[in-house]
Amino acid sequence: MKKNRLVIVGAGSTYTLGMVMSLIAEKENFPLQSLTFYDTDAERQNRVALATKVILAEQYPELETFNYTTSKQEAFQNIDVAFIQIRTGGLAMREMDEKIPLSYGVVGQETCGPGGMAYGLRSIKDMIELVNDIRQFAPEAWILNYTNPAAIVADALQRIFPNDQKILNICDMPIAIMHSYADMLDKDVWDLVPSYFGLNHFGWFTKIEDKSGQDLTELIKDKMIKEGFKPTDNEIANDESWQKTFAQARQMLIDFPDYLPNTYLQYYLYPNQLAQKEQIDNTRARQVINGRQKRVHQLCEQITADQSTANVELEVDVHGIYMVKAAASLIYNLNEIYIVMVENKGVISNIPEDAMVEVPALLTVNGLKPLAVGQIPTFHKGLIEGQLAYEKLVVDAYFEGSYSKALQALTLNRTVVNADTARSILNDLIEANQGYWPTLK
Repeated sequence: MKKNRLVIVGAGSTYTLGMVMSLIAEKENFPLQSLTFYDTDAERQNRVALATKVILAEQYPELETFNYTTSKQEAFQNIDVAFIQIRTGGLAMREMDEKIPLSYGVVGQETCGPGGMAYGLRSIKDMIELVNDIRQFAPEAWILNYTNPAAIVADALQRIFPNDQKILNICDMPIAIMHSYADMLDKDVWDLVPSYFGLNHFGWFTKIEDKSGQDLTELIKDKMIKEGFKPTDNEIANDESWQKTFAQARQMLIDFPDYLPNTYLQYYLYPNQLAQKEQIDNTRARQVINGRQKRVHQLCEQITADQSTANVELEVDVHGIYMVKAAASLIYNLNEIYIVMVENKGVISNIPEDAMVEVPALLTVNGLKPLAVGQIPTFHKGLIEGQLAYEKLVVDAYFEGSYSKALQALTLNRTVVNADTARSILNDLIEANQGYWPTLK
């Protein structure tokens, strides 16, 4: 089996150790020749990289090369695969994305509503630059992008690289939700086969089957309503915010019982309720800074100081396994089904052809083969078309430098709706994002 040369872009992320453990867990199915870390922040990356050296020495001694760098040429030269997980502006800007909307009584969330627009307008430039750089040094490499907000980023990349068939935009939220379904049913998550449609962070499971063909959908619905719903993936299971998010999915199912909802739909279906629950002085970003970031940094420092993993607990997370398995399906032509983002082109027959939809697709060496969804119901179609218009207007605003398009986008978004509120939030976001956003006129 061919061994791969992989680069992780944005390797200073607090999720990188989980990805490393996933690569170790999947090394028989996705063997590596080399692993390279790339980040623009050397200090942030070094902390994770020094711990990773210890982990790899213990658990992946057959890996030929591990390197970490801030040089694009060194990172991207002759690679086979790139995993991209960047956060332009870091957690400091995420906190601003969340605080500014909350100050107007609007949902403060990193990928949904005004926060998602702010993050998206920061991400587009760096993502386009990264793809161009990777293509300069590795024209045939597979690029797996899971940078948020994925819908806005995917739309922008599709406009600039319409003929690049080796860019995969993918999100781990569907598999995290399926992990909870699997644990609810006492099954292996990889034995579940989903039917799903929507946009990123804006979709529904229409059916969940197992690989024998047994339809488990109604059983899952019944259990969710009677027993509740909770996150079970290691990375989020003990997080109070995620526990509340999964609990809200039960209410969404009660209110709209046709399909099983993506948890992120809560922000669009109950925006006032969700905004009221948030605390402007303890945003989700602040919780991550004081929680996961602090915990991961301490973990890295202890591994490096001990030069051993004997005194720490390292876990594989479903997020990392999902990306690694998806890459294996592409490279080894496994034709396995994953929920990914693709240009619609009739997959969902009654929404626009150029929508970047999130649907199940076969991942093959020759690219993505999405499974047809057909027509969707009026309620779901209406919600999707409103969200799609918002996403497209955000990307238009970026490329055209249009204040008007940005204002239209926020006014359309279900978390905002009011034009006066949208204008006030937009003006504050423009001020906060100077140096990150294009000039909007």
